Amino acid sequence: MKYRKIVGGTFISRPNRFIAKVLVNGCEENVHVKNTGRCKELLVNGAEVWLEVSDNPARKTKYDLVSVKKQREGLPPLMIKMDSQMPNAAVEEWLKSGNIFSKGAVIEREKTYGESRFDFRITEGEKVTYLEVKGVTLENGGIAYFPDAPTERGVKHLTELVKCRKDGFGAYLVFVIQMKGISEFRPNDATHKAFGDALRNAVAQGVKCMAVDCVVTADSMTIDKEIPIVTE
Repeated sequence: MKYRKIVGGTFISRPNRFIAKVLVNGCEENVHVKNTGRCKELLVNGAEVWLEVSDNPARKTKYDLVSVKKQREGLPPLMIKMDSQMPNAAVEEWLKSGNIFSKGAVIEREKTYGESRFDFRITEGEKVTYLEVKGVTLENGGIAYFPDAPTERGVKHLTELVKCRKDGFGAYLVFVIQMKGISEFRPNDATHKAFGDALRNAVAQGVKCMAVDCVVTADSMTIDKEIPIVTE
């Protein structure tokens, strides 16, 4: 998936979860942050960031913050796509290219099952599968983690995916790691053990969980390859 127009900038501060102050072409700008997560390890003063330029003259902010370069001690820096809308777009593109399902499968967005609305419903002949996407931006030492904050919604999705399996439907959870250079994915038990426990139970109940990394550039993000999930 690609953006229309991208410019670079330098992160200054984040007054609230929706707005960041960024130095763009020598001017301080208020910028919309396309990720309401904490992202404290990414948005640090002086970080190199990339912004999508809006073509809507009625908007209060001209830019959306979509990418950041994370500096790491003793390791190469990582380009990380922060845009929380990009994982679903990248997965849709990936699925329609014939990954997991056939190219003839019917792929629909935002479909409700039980008490949850899942990101995708895929119909392939008589088989119906529900698929949920989780974007991952948290990294430590080359290992990706989710979540970066407690997520009762994530636990609920896993519970509903287990119910899908018991009711005879297919069920997938895809963690989209919004960067390259990752060796494995782990649930972040230190932050929310309930999510890790729900993930382990879902795997045991037959929900297909997978993690994929992405090739990230200033103006694009494309799913690349599957990364091992370690749940111990």
